[in-house]
Amino acid sequence: MVNEKLLNDLLNKMVNNKRIFSAVLCVENSDKSFSWTGTAGNMEKDSRFFIASVTKLYVTAVVMCLIEEKRMALTDKISKYLPDHYCEGLHVLKGVDYSDKLTIYHLISNTSGLPDYFFHKQDNGRTVADALMEGNDEPWPLDKTIDLIKNLTPNFKPGAKGKAAYSDSNYQLLGKIIENVTGKPIGEVFHDYIFSQLNLSHTYVYNDLNDNTPVAFYYNSDELWLPHYMTSAGVEGGIVSTAEELMLFLKKFFNGYFFPKERINELKQWNLLLPPPGLFYFGIGLEKLWTPRIVSPFKPIKEIVGFWGQTGSFAFYNLDTDLYFCGTTNQINGAGHRLVGSAIAKIIKSVL
Repeated sequence: MVNEKLLNDLLNKMVNNKRIFSAVLCVENSDKSFSWTGTAGNMEKDSRFFIASVTKLYVTAVVMCLIEEKRMALTDKISKYLPDHYCEGLHVLKGVDYSDKLTIYHLISNTSGLPDYFFHKQDNGRTVADALMEGNDEPWPLDKTIDLIKNLTPNFKPGAKGKAAYSDSNYQLLGKIIENVTGKPIGEVFHDYIFSQLNLSHTYVYNDLNDNTPVAFYYNSDELWLPHYMTSAGVEGGIVSTAEELMLFLKKFFNGYFFPKERINELKQWNLLLPPPGLFYFGIGLEKLWTPRIVSPFKPIKEIVGFWGQTGSFAFYNLDTDLYFCGTTNQINGAGHRLVGSAIAKIIKSVL
């Protein structure tokens, strides 16, 4: 099994490079005969942290549950669930309005072509992310997002062959659809379908501006505290959790707890995504790490699947070694993602 000295060395390397100020790494196998959690910097094993876009894996679990309950289908048009004023003129490309072509599948697979309100450059050359990373904390509710993206140019037609573009806008719309289908706010949906089912007592959707429990994340060397934004980002990145509880969810996700295990393969319809926010493959509510053959030329690493979060959070599974990885580096600038990706590959390679 995994050498624990290797795990400690990789974790310490993350923080010693002076770009990461706090980190937690949890590694387990399916039957928990191997389970290791290490922390560095100002984190403890039970520290709560923002899992950021790893939240979207919880969205996938909920959507798949609703599909199993026959309350929605991937082929459903989003106009079936959203008011007209949201959908009208939402996707207009070269004078053609494709808004009525948009489906739930397009949203959850990032193949809608809708601009990402977070990273898409506006006419002034700046992005919403630029302002937030400068510490300008403000909420971004769905109405505000829709007003912005209706004035931006879509990336491509919905479902254009071989094309995908990461867009938090997709998930804000998907969140509203989930709320309309269930008749509950997204925090209650997550609680009913996931948190309470797994007895996750330290996991919740961030919704209190005065809640300073989660470990702060950084952009370069600046600590960022963005409570107004995070309270508005519930469906796309607002879950707070611990390494232990994130690991529990991750293992349940891949082992058929929320939906039949064999349906995991249906989610693996990969399209390569380029920065921003990173270089990886995206399927149906699922991501796959890009691992070039040179990383392990003699024992290829076939598949590492799960989800990244913008704050350096991560939750991934490798079938070949039966290893699960989760945690965070609490760093937005990409340094944490690179270090974690490299660490996961080295750990897998060490036991192949």
